[in-house]
Amino acid sequence: MTTLTDLYPSRGATEVSVPRQDPVLWGAPDAPGPISGQDLAGFERDGFLAIDQLIADDEVAVYRQELERLIADPAVRADERSIVEPQSKEIRSVFEVHRISEVFARLVRDERVVGRARQILGSDVYVHQSRINVKPGFGASGFYWHSDFETWHAEDGLPNMRTVSVSIALTENHDTNGGLMIMPGSHRTFLGCAGSTPEDNYKKSLQMQDAGTPSDEALTAMAGDYGIKLFTGKAGSATWFDCNCMHGSGDNITPFPRSNVFIVFNSVENEAVEPFSAPVRRPEFIGARDFTPVR
Repeated sequence: MTTLTDLYPSRGATEVSVPRQDPVLWGAPDAPGPISGQDLAGFERDGFLAIDQLIADDEVAVYRQELERLIADPAVRADERSIVEPQSKEIRSVFEVHRISEVFARLVRDERVVGRARQILGSDVYVHQSRINVKPGFGASGFYWHSDFETWHAEDGLPNMRTVSVSIALTENHDTNGGLMIMPGSHRTFLGCAGSTPEDNYKKSLQMQDAGTPSDEALTAMAGDYGIKLFTGKAGSATWFDCNCMHGSGDNITPFPRSNVFIVFNSVENEAVEPFSAPVRRPEFIGARDFTPVR
């Protein structure tokens, strides 16, 4: 059995900072695809790409109607793939939504979506994770600062940073309703967090992140180095971002809901192995083990 070198150690006795060992863009800069060369260069520099309108208003209405149908379905609520807010007891996220819903499965296969992922990652891709996030007004909680790759490497076994996410807004993102925040350029530094990974950590972390969170000191330093970008935009806008971006979102205490569909594409050449820093794998609805390319 081949032993993979752990390029990004984490969950040890101390917090460590490691320069990125992988490319940001795996495809050729002039590779054909829906992203322009200028936007690809911006993605490589900043770690993200914001698109004012990825899907049209009539499409937004279809996806929002499907989201509402899913969260109102008692069978979906009872499914382990649904995560419920600890305080309000409302659905916070529904995972593996492209398997639960053919409507969202079509979105994953849409060339405007999967084509951009292939262009960035330079290969065929599969869905490592998908979910709808529901952030109703009046107190929906946020997601604390973290790098997705730190978790996906430590707990899911993704060896390399060859993974990209897209967040597609199904409601308007105001500057007040708990929008996505990213530290531009932070994708070039891997922050290995201190502390071990409890068994079944995912059950807690999907409601409130604990293991795999950076220290206040590290976050202060990174924010000083990179700054913080808050993403706003109308329903139908989208943000693509690299797996190692330091990002998070605040609580939503406004009356205005913020819902989105979140899709994670991983290269078929970066298949998950055993977790690098966790006692067991997370469930497949969180970290897929079906590496079938999206067609």
